[in-house]
Amino acid sequence: MKVLVLLSGGVDSATCLAMSVHQYGRENVVTLSISYGQKHTKELEAAKKIAAYYEVEFVNLDLAKIFEYSDCSLLTHSAQEVPKESYAKQIEKGEGKPVTTYVPFRNGLFLSSAASIALSKGCSIIYYGAHSDDAAGNAYPDCSNAFNEAMNQAIYLGSGEQLKIEAPFVSWSKAEVVKKGLELNAPYALTWSCYEGGEKPCGKCGTCIDRAAAFEKNGVIDPAKDV
Repeated sequence: MKVLVLLSGGVDSATCLAMSVHQYGRENVVTLSISYGQKHTKELEAAKKIAAYYEVEFVNLDLAKIFEYSDCSLLTHSAQEVPKESYAKQIEKGEGKPVTTYVPFRNGLFLSSAASIALSKGCSIIYYGAHSDDAAGNAYPDCSNAFNEAMNQAIYLGSGEQLKIEAPFVSWSKAEVVKKGLELNAPYALTWSCYEGGEKPCGKCGTCIDRAAAFEKNGVIDPAKDV
């Protein structure tokens, strides 16, 4: 059985890759990294390094054209700044709407693209790292369990029942994801999470705050902290 892992270069996808290699063997794993016009292109560099670490096939896809009409603060052409506060505060201000770093239907597009590549590569499973913290408060609705189930059904039917989605962390917190990754010795020192495109993580955006809290809850220092 072959598996395609959506690999962003962050903690969650790196943990997904560690799990898939552990379960299926590196020779049965393909990774897919997607460029979508994000400010933090360092995550793409990180994804390539993580794939090389595991010695798995690495595929890169550019979907930036699709998002050129969006003013999402995560994108290079946007005039909006990435919020420097926790997701909880962003959700409170947004009154139930997705946060400004929500890229329009990004995971839907990623999974659809991954399905085509997975079928072409002879894979029968797509792994991706959506987790419950991102779905909380409708911050990222395309990380929810309901979304995952709907996409899984669509891809399963649309592939002639050849392909399924697995989101192993969809009901887990980020701290639980990190715990699993630590058990599997995931190469967290190679990962990148910050939404800003700087030399070092800003430490202030929502994903930086979540990452720091997840490692703190596990009682360990983030391996990438001083890299």
